[in-house]
Amino acid sequence: MATGKFFRDIELPQQKPQDNGFLFPAVLSPNHNTGSTAVEELHDFEEAIRVQKPWLESLLQKSGAILFRGFPVATPSDFNTVVEAFSYAEFPYLGGIATRTKVVGRVYTANESPLHIGIPFHHEMSYARDFPTKLFFFCDEEPGEGGETPIVLSHIIYEKMKERHPEFVSKLEEHGVAYTDFASDENDPSSFTGRSWKSIFKTNDKNVAEERAAKLEVKVEWVGNGAKLTSATLPAIRLDEESSRKTWFNSLAVGSDAVVEIGNGDPVPDDAVEDYLKMLEEECVAIPWKKGDVLLVNNLMVLHGRRPLLKPPRRILASLCK
Repeated sequence: MATGKFFRDIELPQQKPQDNGFLFPAVLSPNHNTGSTAVEELHDFEEAIRVQKPWLESLLQKSGAILFRGFPVATPSDFNTVVEAFSYAEFPYLGGIATRTKVVGRVYTANESPLHIGIPFHHEMSYARDFPTKLFFFCDEEPGEGGETPIVLSHIIYEKMKERHPEFVSKLEEHGVAYTDFASDENDPSSFTGRSWKSIFKTNDKNVAEERAAKLEVKVEWVGNGAKLTSATLPAIRLDEESSRKTWFNSLAVGSDAVVEIGNGDPVPDDAVEDYLKMLEEECVAIPWKKGDVLLVNNLMVLHGRRPLLKPPRRILASLCK
């Protein structure tokens, strides 16, 4: 594989080979040791992204995710520079249910729930009509132990679930899924889906919240100071057009207070969820974070989660792209 002059492939023990001959995820490092300053090296990285963007996008489509390791990305501002070098449009986090705070530019905290609590596998905003297609993560503070961001190829989960639970998957494909959740009027930092309705819709005005919810095809019912939010029926299985593969694009097992139903009103069978959770653990890749790592994820192809942090510190930042 020709990676050009700037990038070189490296292999890590956690990577998994795919049936297309590529490793998941791809891991790239700098192909040089110039003795340049960190500022010059960051500029070179930025330029290489711009020049080799078609090749990087091709690699992302084949591998599902790219981990950039060993590049001079030391600060949130450096990370913002890297994100902007790809020139993807920013995704506005309207309707998202995780608590996140802007750090700089297009960079936000990834999820502010307690780090000792894991986050189940999910496609970012699969519970919404509109969702980001690409995600960037950055390791600002390397975890002491644990705290990985495991990733898994969604088409593999779809294929295995179809093999194991064909009737259930057929129902999902025909009817889709609907999500119902409750949002209070204050953020709940103890929950990974603890965003208040005021944060979700970026307003304190209930009328404005209803208008914004309607644009997102979300029905709002006011319960005291809180809101019961019910999505329109959404696809549970999506086609990744680039690869012509179906992906398991839903939030059936997010593990929060959300109620998930098949679009025809049927409940989701417990045994299917149990098998799904086992498959995720069997098929996922969890590479321990290193300071300065940047992970680019194709959100249409790959589910991600968060392993519980066993030993602090840990600070992972994120940027979402259309």
